[in-house]
Amino acid sequence: MAVRIRLQRHGKKGEPYYHIVATNKRSPRNGKFIERLGMYNPLTQPATIEIDVDKAVDWLQKGATVSDTTHAILKYTGVVYKNHLLNGVKKGAVKAEDVDAKFKTWMDGKTSKISGHSDKIKKAKADAKTALLDAEKVVNENRKKALEEAAKQAEEEAKNTVENTEAADTTEPAAETSENPEA
Repeated sequence: MAVRIRLQRHGKKGEPYYHIVATNKRSPRNGKFIERLGMYNPLTQPATIEIDVDKAVDWLQKGATVSDTTHAILKYTGVVYKNHLLNGVKKGAVKAEDVDAKFKTWMDGKTSKISGHSDKIKKAKADAKTALLDAEKVVNENRKKALEEAAKQAEEEAKNTVENTEAADTTEPAAETSENPEA
C-alpha cells in the first residue's frame, strides 16, 4: 500500500481549512485516512499550522510520499529538517544526541522569525488604521469649515436681503409722494 501525506479540505465555501493526513494514495481527497497528523488554516495571518512532528517524521521514515503543498508545510514546520537529521544519524554523519539540540536551535530561530513577521503585520495594520483615522479627521475638518462658510454666506445673504427689502420699502413711499405732488 502506497502511503501519501496530503491535505484534506474542510470548512465551508470560501473559508477552507485543511487536515494534514497520512492516507492511501488511491483514496479520495476527503475519504478514509490512516492517521491525522495536524491541521493547516491559510486564512489567518500568518497561516496557522499545527502538526505532530514526531508522527510526521515517523511516516517519512517509513517511506511515505508527500504532496507538493504538504511538502512546503512540512519544510516550513521543520519536519523535513528533522527527517534529514535522522537520515544523517543512520549514515553516521550526525550523532543521535546532536539531533534534538540542532532541531531545537532551528525551531527557536524559526519561532523568532515568525513572531517578528506577526509583529510586523500587526504594526502595519495599526499604522493603516491610524492613517485612515487621520484622513477622516482631515475630511471632517474640511466639511466643518465648508459648513461654517456656507452658514456665514447664508447669514450675509439674509442680512443683504433684509437690507434690500428695507431699502426697497423706504424708496417706494418716497416715489409715491413724488408722484402725488405732480398730479
